[in-house]
Amino acid sequence: MFDLLNLQVFANHTRAAAENMAYTLQRTAHSAFVKETEDFTVMLINRKGETFGVPMGLGATWYPGLTYTRAIEMIDDYKPGDVAFTNDPYSCFVATHAPDTHLWKPVFYEGEIIAWTGGHIHNTDMGGAVPASLSRALTEIHQEGIRFPPMKLVNEGVFDEQILKIMTTNVRKPDLNIGDMKALVGALNTGERKILAMVEKFGKDAFLEGTEVLLDHAEAQARDLLRSMPDGTWEFVDYADEDSVEANPCRLKLTLTIRGDEALLDFTGSDPQLGSSLNVPSGGDPRHTMLLVGVYYVLYTLNPRILLNTGLTRPFTCITPKGSVLNPMAPAAVGMRSLTCARLRSVIFGAFNQAVPEKLPAAPAGNNCIVNVMTTDERNGRTIIAAVNPVVGGGGGMPYRDGTNGSGADAAYLKNTPIEITETEVPIEFVKYGLAKDSGGPGRWRGGLATEMAFRVFSPGSRITARNRDRSFFRPWGTLGGRAAGLSDMVLNPGCDDFKRLGNIDTAILQPGDVLEIRSAGGGGRGNPIERETWRVAQDVARGYVSAEAAEREYGVIIRDGVVDEAETEKVRIARALPKAHFHYGPERDGYEAQWTPAAYDLLTELLAGLPIHWRFFTKTEIFRRMKGRVGPEGVAAAFADVRERFKEMPEPSLARKEAAE
Repeated sequence: MFDLLNLQVFANHTRAAAENMAYTLQRTAHSAFVKETEDFTVMLINRKGETFGVPMGLGATWYPGLTYTRAIEMIDDYKPGDVAFTNDPYSCFVATHAPDTHLWKPVFYEGEIIAWTGGHIHNTDMGGAVPASLSRALTEIHQEGIRFPPMKLVNEGVFDEQILKIMTTNVRKPDLNIGDMKALVGALNTGERKILAMVEKFGKDAFLEGTEVLLDHAEAQARDLLRSMPDGTWEFVDYADEDSVEANPCRLKLTLTIRGDEALLDFTGSDPQLGSSLNVPSGGDPRHTMLLVGVYYVLYTLNPRILLNTGLTRPFTCITPKGSVLNPMAPAAVGMRSLTCARLRSVIFGAFNQAVPEKLPAAPAGNNCIVNVMTTDERNGRTIIAAVNPVVGGGGGMPYRDGTNGSGADAAYLKNTPIEITETEVPIEFVKYGLAKDSGGPGRWRGGLATEMAFRVFSPGSRITARNRDRSFFRPWGTLGGRAAGLSDMVLNPGCDDFKRLGNIDTAILQPGDVLEIRSAGGGGRGNPIERETWRVAQDVARGYVSAEAAEREYGVIIRDGVVDEAETEKVRIARALPKAHFHYGPERDGYEAQWTPAAYDLLTELLAGLPIHWRFFTKTEIFRRMKGRVGPEGVAAAFADVRERFKEMPEPSLARKEAAE
C-alpha cells in the first residue's frame, strides 16, 4: 500500500496526532517548566515499543529514537484504560534521571494492543537532598529523590491513590507533580483517540504496516546520508569543566568510523564512572537514545525532511565500556546527566565535522543551565519552588549564516518563560535578561551570542539550583578558522564590593537583596573572521553584539564614529595571518593539554580501565593530585606509581582486567 506519497500522508497523520498530544499537555500542565519551558515529550509507539511518531515544534527533541520495549515488558496483563509509569533510571533505562517521569498507555483495538502512546514530563522536584533534586555534588542515586520502577499508575481508568500518596509525601511541591502527571495522562488519551481514528481511516492492517514502514524509511534515509559521507575514522575529544566537587575535568572521547551505510561510535577512552551525578545511564544499549541525540541533530541538519523515529538508530552502533561515565553501574548518581549529554553532543558534532566539514556548523554553547528557586513568598508566607528560566547559549556559526543568538542549536527546544509570568508566580525581581556582548565566537559566520540573566531575591535562605553549569573553562570550539566562543559565568552580587564569582557551583543560598547573575557560553565561530564582510561587523557593533574593540581585535575592522574606516581595515587585515588548524579551542584547553596531552590521558584511561569499577574514580582523583610539575604519559605513569605506593590495598591492574573479562 505504501508508496512514497501514501507514506508521507501517513507520516503527516502521525505527526499531527503527536502534536495534538503535545498541545493537550502544554495547555493543561501545572508547572511553568512544562507549560512554558516545554521540558516534556510525547510520542506514538508501535507494538514492539519503538517510537514512530513525534511532534516537530513542541517539547524536547532528544527522544525520537527512544524505545519503551524493556519498560513495557516489565509489567504483565495490560488492560484498556491502564497507564504505566517509571522514573527509575536503572530499572529499564527509559527514564535517565529521577525528575523525568515516563508514562505509557496501551491502545487496544478489537481486543488486542495495536500501539502505545507515551511521553515524559520533567518534574520540578522529586524530593532528595536538594530542591529540584539535582546537583553535581550528589554521589549516589538514592540522594536524587524518590524512584518508581515500572508499575501501573492508572488501572482501567482509575488512578492508584497509594502511588499518588507516596509521591505527595516525598516531593516538595506535590501539586505540581500530580497536576503535570495528570496532564500527561490526558495527552496519552488524546494520542489514543488519534491512533484509533487512523485505524478507522486506513484500516487495522494498513496502520500496523505503516508503523513499520515509517521506521524502515527513516532507516533508509539515515543510511543514504552515511553513504554520502566518505569512509574513514575520525577522533574527537571534549571536556566537561569539572567531574565532581573535586573539580578535575571530565573527558569524553569518540572514535567515529563510517563504512558504507553504517557508523560505529566507540566511546572507549572516555572517563570512568564518576563520583558525582554526571553519569549517563545507558545500560550498555548500543543504540540508547541518549547516546545518539547528537547524531539526530547531524542527520536533521543534513536532511531536514528526514523522518524522526527509532529507525534512525539502526545504522549506528555505540560502544560504551562498562563502568564508564556513559555506562555507569548502580547506584551511581545520574541526575546531572544532561550536562554530560551536552558535552557528548559536542563530541559527536566534532567527529562528524571532520567527516563533512563543508556542511556542519561550529560548536554550540553546550551548557543549558536550568535555574530553580526555592524561597518564601513574603506576601502570604507560602514556600515557592519553581523553575525560573533556562539560560541557554548560542548556536555555532553555520555554513551559510551566523549562529542563532541566545537559545540555539541543540538546546533551542528549551523555551524561555516570559519574565512577567515568572515574577507573578515566584517572588523574585529580574534586573537583567538579554544577550551578552562579545560572547559569540568570531568567524566568517559569527557564533550565536550567550544569554545573561540576573534576578534579586527578597526572603532569607532562598535556595538556588542552577544545574548544568559548565563551559566556564573549556570553550565551545570554532572551526575552519573560526574562533572559540566566550565562557559562561555565575556571579553573586555583581558590581558590589563583596561580589563573588561562583564558577560551576550549582547550588547557592541567597539572602534578602542578593542578586544572582548567570551567563551562558556563546557558540563557536565558523570560517576566518578576516573574511567577514565589514558591513556585517559594523552591523554587529551597531546592534551591540560586538564591541568596537573586539571588531578591531578579532575581525580587523576599524570603526570610527560608527563608520568603517575601509583603508585602515584593509591594512590591518592584510597583515593578519590565516589560521590553519581545523579547530580552535581557546587558550584554556591549549594550556591544559600541554600537560595532559592526548597520549597522557589515553594512558590514564587505560590504567583506570584495569581497576575494579569502585577504584577508578578514586584513582583518577589521586593521580590528578599528583600531577603538579609532571607532564605527558611519563608524568601519568609516575603519578600512578605514587598512588600505588600510597594505597597498597589497590588491586593489581592486570588482575583486575582479567577479573573484569571473566
